[in-house]
Amino acid sequence: MIKLRQHPIGTRVNTGQICPESGVWQVANAFETAPIAEGNRIPPYKGQAVTWILIQYA
Repeated sequence: MIKLRQHPIGTRVNTGQICPESGVWQVANAFETAPIAEGNRIPPYKGQAVTWILIQYA
């Protein structure tokens, strides 16, 4: 089965939300990136709630 990408590069999600798309995510206003899999909770950054931006598909 082929999974169609539903969330475009640039999609934004906040700490605590469920990740909508597997890929590389970047903290808004920072250069920190992390691979986050679809279905996982979006993590905090340095103990703070932040917005993450999808920058690359997995």
